Amino acid sequence: MKQTFDYYMPTKIIFGPGRLNELEKKANIPGKKALIVISAGGSMKKYGYLDRVINALKINDIDSVVYDKIQPNPISDHVDEGGKVARDEGCDFVIGLGGGSSMDSAKSIAIMAKNPGVYWDYINGGSGGGQPPKEGALPIICITTTAGTGTEADPWTVITKEETQEKIGWGCDHTFPKMSIVDPELMVSIPPVYTAYQGMDAFFHAAEGYLANVNQPASDLHCLSAISLIAKNLPIAVEDGSNIDARGKVAWANTQSGIVESLSCVISHHSLEHAISAIFPDIPHGAGLVSTSVAYFTALAKKSPERFPEMAEAMGEDLTGLNAEEKALAFVTALEKLIAACNLQELRLSDFGVKKADAKNIVDNAYENMGFLFTLDPVKFEAEEMVSIIEACCEN
Repeated sequence: MKQTFDYYMPTKIIFGPGRLNELEKKANIPGKKALIVISAGGSMKKYGYLDRVINALKINDIDSVVYDKIQPNPISDHVDEGGKVARDEGCDFVIGLGGGSSMDSAKSIAIMAKNPGVYWDYINGGSGGGQPPKEGALPIICITTTAGTGTEADPWTVITKEETQEKIGWGCDHTFPKMSIVDPELMVSIPPVYTAYQGMDAFFHAAEGYLANVNQPASDLHCLSAISLIAKNLPIAVEDGSNIDARGKVAWANTQSGIVESLSCVISHHSLEHAISAIFPDIPHGAGLVSTSVAYFTALAKKSPERFPEMAEAMGEDLTGLNAEEKALAFVTALEKLIAACNLQELRLSDFGVKKADAKNIVDNAYENMGFLFTLDPVKFEAEEMVSIIEACCEN
């Protein structure tokens, strides 16, 4: 066990079916006027979630303004605009309502509501300015309606600068939510394929957090628990989205994976996907991760097999009689079974227009903009190996 590590997880998490009603209790609300950040897709309005939040605030005499332009891969221009809206409207806290894109944007908007310049001035990596946000951020509440990113339990926010095709994760102590509500009842409206994409994103947060060289005892416990819960329950939630028991278990696994991101970190698998969806923004994040996962984890298991057996066992694999490499690759076998059980076994990067000829550009982008995650891999990958992994995920 590691003897030296940091543990910091300041977010109050309110978890369980029906817990959105907790927003009516004023004790947990950190201001008098909220900027509510939602996606442009309209689902928060369609399913009544936005009205429920607005009405809960009104019960406590709290005003709100809605910013509803967020894209599936959120962009820095909207962060800057949202920050200006918050300032102009006199908002003193921010609510991210929806999936990871809305919650991530809320965190970034909370920074820009209090700091000068543009959002990219504060980004570490790529063309970012790397400035510290000296004025901090407005308080943040996250209300998640998906089980995918875990961003309700970590400080990270992933935003794309469109003109330079940079998709970079960033965060600081100021971007931890003050409070997060995780209500599985809000997730029953997610279609099966997106339930699968989002659940697999949470799975990879946990798996990568377990493999990262910054793992620690607390993150390990959450990793293995999340991996087990997702392996057992995600296929059920994909098959029957109304199954609250399965939804709840996947939702908790997702929140655990966010806690993992606060205590450990993802590795280069996520760097590669961020580059892919920066260049090909129509690729859902989870789809990009699934498409690259078997090739990536096969290569990593062969290079650094030590921590893979525990993950394989958490997914229900029997390792009796296997040698060290076979035990490590049993995780890949279990991963392939999970992907198939979620009906994603035919998914390829080629489905989204990615070609083998794009592999080097993707890898260069990953190293340039999210190169830090490569330093967290349990073993060093060469760029040529990364190119081969991407090429293996394309059909042409």
